[in-house]
Amino acid sequence: MSKQRKVAVVAIGGNSLIKSNQHQTVKDQYKAAQETSYHLVDMIEAGWDIAIGHGNGPQVGFILRRSEIAHKVSGMHELPLDVCGADSQGAIGYSLQQNIQNELKKRGIDKSVATVVTQVRVDPNDPAFQAPAKPIGSFMEAEEANQRKEELGWNVTEDSGRGWRRVVPSPLPVEIMELEAVKKLIDAGIITITVGGGGIPVIETDQGLEGTAAVIDKDFASSFLASKINADMLLISTAVEKVSLNFGKPDQVELDQMTVAEAKKYLEEGIHFAKGSMEPKIKAIVQFLEQGGKEALVTNPENISRALKGETGTRIVP
Repeated sequence: MSKQRKVAVVAIGGNSLIKSNQHQTVKDQYKAAQETSYHLVDMIEAGWDIAIGHGNGPQVGFILRRSEIAHKVSGMHELPLDVCGADSQGAIGYSLQQNIQNELKKRGIDKSVATVVTQVRVDPNDPAFQAPAKPIGSFMEAEEANQRKEELGWNVTEDSGRGWRRVVPSPLPVEIMELEAVKKLIDAGIITITVGGGGIPVIETDQGLEGTAAVIDKDFASSFLASKINADMLLISTAVEKVSLNFGKPDQVELDQMTVAEAKKYLEEGIHFAKGSMEPKIKAIVQFLEQGGKEALVTNPENISRALKGETGTRIVP
């Protein structure tokens, strides 16, 4: 193992734990986490200390759905969104933590793994609160959507002809409340799973911290964390091996490397990166590099080792 200490924040998608619509059970997700963990341990074996951020979109959707069904069938209380986020942090953290521990043991690597239930403070004056746009939870008929709007104050919208859905704000992270704990764990060489799902969004009130119904983008939260701990690298693990220009079009071009200036130019052109998938990843990377980060890497889990050696993936540099 390399003696030089290198720290990376690795962001993995909540969708990467769900391989297909046919593989959504807890057992299926555990198996997917096992595959991802194998590649993360390759990285640890190569001498990296890592903090792991993860998405939780599909998982929070499942928790909300169960809560809605239980409410309709038995009158059980429904779960607030911040609690669903905390729930998913625990469950996904447990799955990753156990799989990483098992893989480390197999390889004879003596390292500890810990999950931190992480709150991330957001600004109540963030413009996102004025324009909620992140769809969550189940599809509803117009009648139910309006009823929930009246009774619970939800923001609802019609979603691409598939039905009505609740939409919530997606504000930017301002402060990671457990940052000092996370820093101490990473400094002690402990693999740390944190800012799950972008963190549980909280706001500062006269009474102290309070959860709020919002969703923080996990790539922005991971980028924010990487800056705060002075990570050497931000690695975004996603569904594709490399970032492409003109994605999905006949003239698609895969990129091996780009600079911040090039990334900003491609973002401005507005035709290359899909709004809900690659665009926030590239924006999060630009943010990390502009705040002093050294490099970022985008690839899929199975290519992490090769990408770190420079054999594949897209490397973004200042």
